[in-house]
Order: sequence, then structure tokens, then C-alpha cells
Amino acid sequence: MAVCDVCGNDYAEAFQVTTRAGERYTFDSIECAAHKIAPRCPHCGCGVLGHSIQAKEGVYCCASCARQSGAPIAVDSTVAV
Repeated sequence: MAVCDVCGNDYAEAFQVTTRAGERYTFDSIECAAHKIAPRCPHCGCGVLGHSIQAKEGVYCCASCARQSGAPIAVDSTVAV
């Protein structure tokens, strides 16, 4: 069994993730993995788990946060119907 690096649960089906920087972590759930390694929006602090906006050398969770942080032309993706 392996111990989760976030919650400490000793779980038989834990998994490991190696980051681009070579750091290796053990997790018992995707939730714990996201909590530990997801980038954080520099404006609101939420974990960026889906599509993001890169602006002003940061990764934001949405265009609204990017605009409020000084990137006035940031827009979320739109789909023409």
C-alpha cells in the first residue's frame, strides 16, 4: 500500500504522478492530485483544472480573472453556432 502525499490515506490503489520538473507524488484520488499539483489562478486562487487563459505571464482560470489582473483584451473561447 502507499500513503497519499496530501491526505495521508494508506491506500492499496494509490497512484504516482511525476511532474515535468521531475517531482514524484503519490495520491489516493484525483481530487488530492489536483489539490497538490494544479496551477492556481493568480487572481482568485482557484485550481486551474480545465482550459485556462495565459496572459501577463500567468495562467488564469478564466478571461474575467485575466482582465481584472490587467489583460483587458482576454476573452474566453467562444463557439459560433
